[in-house]
Amino acid sequence: MTAKDCGHDEDNRKKLYRRLFAAALGFTAAVLFTILLVWLILRPAKPHFILQDATVYAFNLTATNLLTASFQITLSSRNPNGRIGIYYDKIDVYAAYRSQQITIPTLLPPSYQGHKDTTVWSPFLGGGAAVPVAPYLAASLKEDGSSAGTVMVNVRVDGRIRWKVGSFVSGKYRLNVNCPAYINFGEKKNAAAVGAAIKRQLIMDCNVDV
Repeated sequence: MTAKDCGHDEDNRKKLYRRLFAAALGFTAAVLFTILLVWLILRPAKPHFILQDATVYAFNLTATNLLTASFQITLSSRNPNGRIGIYYDKIDVYAAYRSQQITIPTLLPPSYQGHKDTTVWSPFLGGGAAVPVAPYLAASLKEDGSSAGTVMVNVRVDGRIRWKVGSFVSGKYRLNVNCPAYINFGEKKNAAAVGAAIKRQLIMDCNVDV
């Protein structure tokens, strides 16, 4: 074989590699474009969260600015999508007061939510050791409790979700939910005794960010 033939074979191999690479690149682009097109047509809507009620077992502030908070809440989530399912991979729920976390996170079990389905959770928040709060927060708690008799506690949800369209499952998206709960410790309206605790009907819409 002459040097000219060897060079010709080398050129053919390079052309073949370029064609294979171009075909693979085109196929990948077509698949990604199809996924993007389906995604834009379906337009996944965020899940709708509602804080239904809260049972207050303890909410006590000591003179040394230690807060003991213990709740059980009922939290529901509805998938408004008719063609998209939602995987809840890791969901933490905790209570906060004026942006400070006052209970340790409670981990909810992973779950899948089908089209138009509703999921209900009833986790316990807190119940452990007292949490130190900043002096200005302690003063705010005392003022809210003594003057208005109402304390706004935010139930927060932090997690990761994935969307499912047919057999396609998306990557993970950050889920942030904020549910304001106005708890009145004096007024008995919309409240029921649960042993030594007080259960209050709330039905509060939550702000959802994905």
